[in-house]
Amino acid sequence: MKYIFVTGGVLSGLGKGITTASIGRMLKNRAYKVTVLKIDPYINIDAGTMNPFQHGEVYVLKDGEEVDLDLGHYERFLNIELTGDHNITTGKVYLKVIEEERKGVFLGNTVQIIPHITDEIKKRIKKVADKSNADICIIELGGTVGDIEGMPFLESVRQIRREENKEDTLLVHVTLIPINDIGEQKTKPTQHSVRELKSTGLQPDVIVGRCKDILTRDTESKIALFCDVSEDAVISNYDTENIYMVPMMLEKEGLGDYIVEKLNIEKREVDQEWYNKVESYDNVKNKKKIKVAIVAKYGFEDAYLSIKEALKHSCIDSNHDYKIDIEWIDAEDLEKELTLKYDEIDGILVPGGFGIRGAEGKINAIKYAREMDIPFLGICFGFQLAVVEFSRNVLKLDATSREFEENNQSSCKDFVIDLLPDQKTVNYKGGTMRLGDFLIDIEKDSLAYTLYKQERVCERHRHRYEVNTDYLDMLQNNGLKFSGRCGKRVEILEIPDKRFFLATQYHPEFKSSIDNPSPIFLGFVNAMIDYKKEKEDKHGCR
Repeated sequence: MKYIFVTGGVLSGLGKGITTASIGRMLKNRAYKVTVLKIDPYINIDAGTMNPFQHGEVYVLKDGEEVDLDLGHYERFLNIELTGDHNITTGKVYLKVIEEERKGVFLGNTVQIIPHITDEIKKRIKKVADKSNADICIIELGGTVGDIEGMPFLESVRQIRREENKEDTLLVHVTLIPINDIGEQKTKPTQHSVRELKSTGLQPDVIVGRCKDILTRDTESKIALFCDVSEDAVISNYDTENIYMVPMMLEKEGLGDYIVEKLNIEKREVDQEWYNKVESYDNVKNKKKIKVAIVAKYGFEDAYLSIKEALKHSCIDSNHDYKIDIEWIDAEDLEKELTLKYDEIDGILVPGGFGIRGAEGKINAIKYAREMDIPFLGICFGFQLAVVEFSRNVLKLDATSREFEENNQSSCKDFVIDLLPDQKTVNYKGGTMRLGDFLIDIEKDSLAYTLYKQERVCERHRHRYEVNTDYLDMLQNNGLKFSGRCGKRVEILEIPDKRFFLATQYHPEFKSSIDNPSPIFLGFVNAMIDYKKEKEDKHGCR
């Protein structure tokens, strides 16, 4: 087994996750089997309870584990499925060691960071590597070198590098190369970061410089000299609007060949298909744009990262000259005034979320999409609110969700979204949500079947409340079609006489990649394109 460790210095949020995923893509394009693992030094067990404002999107894996958004990058870039074992946190490690201490596993010995915590970290890394049957295991260490919470993980890496053959491990260090007011690339932060890394007993083999522009020859030479690496091992990773261009960028910098050489693995021909697909999309000039209004409440785009990428995947995959233009709409603003402009948007998307804040604004947007017949996609919470909107404005019910009035046991309201009977005996909070992969049966005579082209699919979930089955007949008899189900739970709704009005209880964005775009998002994007063409024909703009 070969191991590649990716660390970061200077500051967080540099793009270690994209760099890690890109290294994996370069190796996969050489027909190597790759697995990826993320270490998060925070004490939380997982990312499930973290505020999206602080940490971005909570990504859900197939086994229901709630993880850092970087694991979404790994799956999207490599078209693989990971599990909770691929995310190691300080919380998981310490909890396991403490549980073992309570059971007497350590036979009265003093439990210490070294060897007990580091042994548990190494055990978890090697378990993933061995179980994957991969050729290469890539491990990203979250945080920044020098952070106190990351020290046990760096020590574990040091021990693994000491225990394995020299040619079986590689350390990639990602740092910031700032540019001063006169346009000079500054290497001092990188020098200090590498010095901090060396103080833990780790010498980087490769330094990836994150910079606004490509690194100059002088910058590369200076970093190589002061950080004790060869000039070939100093790699530019400069800013780009399209993250899927990064593997090709690093390939052109020679990183792929350098890794192959340093790990002493077979030099193989690089499959260009993935690169060509991304490049053909990125290089088409004068692409037209379709505008989607995403009605959200967190006000932070990384909270909806997978949705942004799924929309992009659909444009990359399709044989058309359109790019996505996203207009972020604050849901709370729509509670005051409906500011959506019919002629300027080609589709409306209402994503997942929790709680009553902004819900009425989202309902107003859904009503607007339904009445104006604008392509609409609702996801999770958006699915539930589509049911509420239809119940209020078509069925004239006093409809709401139990989530909005958990302490209100009044029978005066119609709780069209509720806990199902088998859920009501459970305190549905935190980890008690419905999480991960579930099978969904799809009706043949439906838009959903047209998109999936199969009767059973597997999709990922992250929600607590469901459509109240007591209202299903009333809803369906008045024009709302439930075309996907998981047992008694409804999973997909659509309105057949609309251009495209579809919502899912699950999160189709979590299974979308360039290699396999989500059929739901493909259908939505194509509907927006058709709608835009209709408007252009109507106004004689083509």
